Amino acid sequence: MCGIAGFISSESETDASLVESVRRMTDRMRRRGPDAEAIWNGFPAILAHRRLAIVDLDTRSNQPMHWAAAGLSIVFNGEIYNYRQLRAELESAGDVFQTTSDTEVLLALYARYGEAMLSRLRGMFAFAIWDARTRELFLARDPYGIKPLYYARTSRGFAFASQVKAILASGLFSSDPEPAGLAGFHLWGTVPEPWTLYRGIYALPCGAWMLVRNGVASPPVVWNDIRENWRLPQARLSAEELQSAVREALLGSVRDHLVSDVPISLFLSGGIDSSAIAGMVTQLGFPLEGITVGFSEFSSRHEDEAPIAAQVARHYGLPHHIRSISHAEFEADLPTILDAMDQPSIDGINTWFAAKASAERGYKVVLSGIGGDELFYGYNLMRELPVIARRGRLLASIPGSRSLARIATSVFGPNRHPKMKGLPHFMDSLEGLYFLKRGLFLPEELPFVMDPALAREGLSRLGGDPPSVRPARAINDAAGVCLLDSVHYLRNQLLRDSDWASMAHSLELRTPLVDATLLNTLSPVHSAFTNGAGKRLLAHTPEIPLPASIVNRPKSGFTIPMTEWLAARTAQHSWSGTPLLSAPGTPWTRRWARIVLEEGFKIESSLLSDENSSLHSVGRSSYGWSG
Repeated sequence: MCGIAGFISSESETDASLVESVRRMTDRMRRRGPDAEAIWNGFPAILAHRRLAIVDLDTRSNQPMHWAAAGLSIVFNGEIYNYRQLRAELESAGDVFQTTSDTEVLLALYARYGEAMLSRLRGMFAFAIWDARTRELFLARDPYGIKPLYYARTSRGFAFASQVKAILASGLFSSDPEPAGLAGFHLWGTVPEPWTLYRGIYALPCGAWMLVRNGVASPPVVWNDIRENWRLPQARLSAEELQSAVREALLGSVRDHLVSDVPISLFLSGGIDSSAIAGMVTQLGFPLEGITVGFSEFSSRHEDEAPIAAQVARHYGLPHHIRSISHAEFEADLPTILDAMDQPSIDGINTWFAAKASAERGYKVVLSGIGGDELFYGYNLMRELPVIARRGRLLASIPGSRSLARIATSVFGPNRHPKMKGLPHFMDSLEGLYFLKRGLFLPEELPFVMDPALAREGLSRLGGDPPSVRPARAINDAAGVCLLDSVHYLRNQLLRDSDWASMAHSLELRTPLVDATLLNTLSPVHSAFTNGAGKRLLAHTPEIPLPASIVNRPKSGFTIPMTEWLAARTAQHSWSGTPLLSAPGTPWTRRWARIVLEEGFKIESSLLSDENSSLHSVGRSSYGWSG
């Protein structure tokens, strides 16, 4: 796991200042790769790398790495889990390798297959390959988007990096806010791809590649759209055949994710996902320690997962470390957390502290159970939203029902949840109901939390209803929710937050349940995962199944006591009495979002409206708004 950066100049002569700009990018990413740093100037290409050594620890595998026979140079962030099999194939075809790294395998594959190589990879990756012969830069990213990759264009050329803040650190680009990014963050609590918080800086889409010639980028080409996996015809298997298929696919993924030349740890939360991984790792005979964080505020409450995680560790005979986190430590770490947060998010604090605990134990790699709910229909919303959508469609077919629903939600909604007022508009839309579940603010609320003109422009650029969401078009509504969660919540929030929060501690976070090969293998049978069946299959995958007390325990999630932690901090702000942020029943995430923007990203208060200052500047409608 590493940090990559580079610049492709459109100028006719080498300029030392561009090399210095790239150096500033790598300096901003020093925690991503403390083991080695290098910059290669092969004008017009400048490539840079920060290395966290995981596979082939020798300096021979430092990057940028070159494949002289084909005139190729690479910077790579991630892991290719099947690189040994790929290397054996390439060696049988005559290729000779100088290292035992997966990076060199990527170079050899690209030399032989070009962009067709991508479908052969199992792993998480973002990389850039410079072809000195064609003078082209090839950028690519894994299908789930586990590893980030951002780019920007200036009159002097094309820049890319693993972090948005690294591109800004180059000094070549403005930090002017992007309306779509700012609006998207308020809507979702995270910035939806391909947008970022800043104008002119974009994310390379997941599962896409791009070519850059003469400093000018071609449109991204999607080579693997994971949406298709929830749209395929389904196979009919017996219960035994289904369990066997799930077991074989999961064990294969976990086995591949254990490829490493350094010790590995596991985030052990006490839930089914991480506990099943613990069981499979034990079955495979791999030594591993479980890492759990606990909070005094949760002591003796259902949210306290430390005792449950300890039970799982005993069940599988794993070494186990519990790290207690206090409110005081949160306050002390907060400036560092916000500095490490690459794009604004209302999540990631839990992963920050778990990663900190793992790094304190000396680990450079950790496994996480993230993604199990999206793959195995684990969240309640995968059962609830299809039912609500079915009822909503029936209700919407009755003339005048939306008007009655608006009256009802205006009377009863505010006392239950602020997003209830969006129900009349979205009651017959699976995508809309999903937004009401996962979203932060409603579109009609944007003018009261950000500059109305920026809100208007941002909504226009995001597009869609709800904003930034494409129709699911899955085989059924339950599959549609899994699809939506995978390409929104998992992609834009959980995976992105896992990346910055772990890399800030120089820790590589691996996700055996977020794996495109695993998803493709299980896509013909996912319809059998509904109503808790998927999690039961996961729990019975290890040779020693999870105990019933774990399987039947109500889901608590990997939560932290933010309500308690934010109480005093919120009171310090002038907006603490603003209804949209602090009225009874308002989620703490709305207040935290404001703190993140003001304290972490220094967004000027003039761009963050409050309800009173905006009340008379924008007209409202039943949905959306107009100025």
